[in-house]
Amino acid sequence: MAYCSRCGKKNEDDAEYCNQCGASLTQSKKEIEKEWEDRCEQECSGGKHGSPLWRVFWGLVVVFFGLWILIELVLKNLAEDIPSLSWVQNIPFNFWWFIGAAFGILIIISGLKLIIKK
Repeated sequence: MAYCSRCGKKNEDDAEYCNQCGASLTQSKKEIEKEWEDRCEQECSGGKHGSPLWRVFWGLVVVFFGLWILIELVLKNLAEDIPSLSWVQNIPFNFWWFIGAAFGILIIISGLKLIIKK
């Protein structure tokens, strides 16, 4: 009896394909692993939603969300704290605006990675 490497079902010795899942029983283990890697990569990359247009769309959504957070949490907070045009010397180090800036920049970078991803 031959066992299917994909689903584990018992098959006849002369069978070329599994009776349960239809997988080839004559493929080498390397070929089966390569097939699974290709299938997993296709499914993990979004399948039909993995097209470049969808990546650009979601990348732009993430970039704009990051810019919104950067503006709302950082720039508005800085505008309240900076009374004059010499704002470079008078920037008070506030932990929360720093966290907001870091978070916003990370989101923007993530969005750009989505857009650029090949």
